[in-house]
Amino acid sequence: MVGLFSRFSRWFQTIFKRKHLKVGIYGPPNAGKTTLANRISMDWLGEEVGSVSEVPHETREALEKREIVIEADGARVTFDIVDTPGVTTKIDYHEFVEEYGLNDEEGRERAREATQGIIDAIKWLDKVEGVLLVLDSTQDPFTQVNLTILGNLEARDLPVLIVANKIDRQESSPASLRAAFQKHTVVPVSALTGFNMENLYRTMVKYFR
Repeated sequence: MVGLFSRFSRWFQTIFKRKHLKVGIYGPPNAGKTTLANRISMDWLGEEVGSVSEVPHETREALEKREIVIEADGARVTFDIVDTPGVTTKIDYHEFVEEYGLNDEEGRERAREATQGIIDAIKWLDKVEGVLLVLDSTQDPFTQVNLTILGNLEARDLPVLIVANKIDRQESSPASLRAAFQKHTVVPVSALTGFNMENLYRTMVKYFR
């Protein structure tokens, strides 16, 4: 009887796929995670999620935007998106001081908050049901940070959709990301300009529902 119930449960879940999902937006600092979160939220809700800056770790705590209903190709899925702080393997307050003009106190505080933000991002992995992994398509895909993040996601068996961001830039090479991470679906976009976002929405609805 238990076996019959188990088979029925799996059949039910297959036929009636979930239509409301919590998806985390992950990636290294300055890959464009908040820009993407803002683009998605503006397109479907008319409001932004968070602020954007050229200084790394502008987002230092996870920001959630709920009830984003995305429709594509006759299907509809409701997403709660979580814009997470940038994940990195090293934070040095000197970078904020020497490269971005923060004073010593500001640099130390930002480094402290950024470290806490990474911890926050990792904790959210226990709550999300899928991940948009935002990577900068103008950069070398084989970085320690990229491989660490993707390895962590794969170990957790979370559905991962790679967003090759910044394709509006001349040096962009989404093909490099596709070649590097062949097991995963890669969608090139410009979150800044909105280019190819319709393709991302179609892929999200198909991939995560």
